[in-house]
Amino acid sequence: MPPAMPVIDAHHHFWRVARQHQAWRTPDHHAIDRDYDPADLRAELAAAGVDATVLVQSVDTPEENDRLAAYADSADYVAGVVGWLPLADPPAARAELARSAHPSLRGVRTLVGRDPLDWLNRPDVRALFTDLADRGLTWDVVPVTAEQVRNVTALATAVPELRIIVDHLARPPVETGTPGPWAAHLAALAALPGVACKLSIGIDVLTAWDRWDPEALVPYVAHALDVFGPERLLLASNWPVVLLRRDYGRALADLAEAAARAGAGPADLAMIRGATAARWYRLAPA
Repeated sequence: MPPAMPVIDAHHHFWRVARQHQAWRTPDHHAIDRDYDPADLRAELAAAGVDATVLVQSVDTPEENDRLAAYADSADYVAGVVGWLPLADPPAARAELARSAHPSLRGVRTLVGRDPLDWLNRPDVRALFTDLADRGLTWDVVPVTAEQVRNVTALATAVPELRIIVDHLARPPVETGTPGPWAAHLAALAALPGVACKLSIGIDVLTAWDRWDPEALVPYVAHALDVFGPERLLLASNWPVVLLRRDYGRALADLAEAAARAGAGPADLAMIRGATAARWYRLAPA
């Protein structure tokens, strides 16, 4: 009998509030205004049956990369790290990568919010992304506006060897129940074979949502499954941010259940729950 596929949480954070200013965290988020470190997550992983994780940056500073490396060294379940690079400044990005590269580094990110991403069209930026692709690194991003989606898809077309991972379902409007332009945006991203997507819920939705509603997730997860397929979907908690509305284990279970209700069979769920993350982030076998 073949070994079971590892279960991988493809997106979570650690932080110490006194050491890093998280501009995205407001008074609405007082429930997560405390430190979260590897010991806090270990028991949650065991209870949820999660074997390994991908640790993702939450602030845009060089010190964040140093913290991520230290966390990865101290937590044996962290299989990969998505670090920070100032991607709009290629010389600075290359210098930071040379300074902070760690064996666990599997991808990079910079927080973009709703800012314009027209800088992705610059030749020097595209050359940087080509270099990142050559190093085997992914780019994690949350494109939420039409302009951002256009520029991300243009980059994916220009640098087809780059693996792009869209975080948090590209901000589905689950709090309104009306997909609006989101469905078209996700389909445009999925049309590029170098783009994958995380089944996770970001802070914008968690803030706008009055309460966590597993039923409301189903149509959005179904659309993601339809356009990406299980081979390009990664299950992810976004812990501890998700604690604003749901505990760790139930958040992962609800997202997986939404995929099952959308038609994902056992083999599909095995991909979504771990195999896709292992392949896209090039994680070592469990």
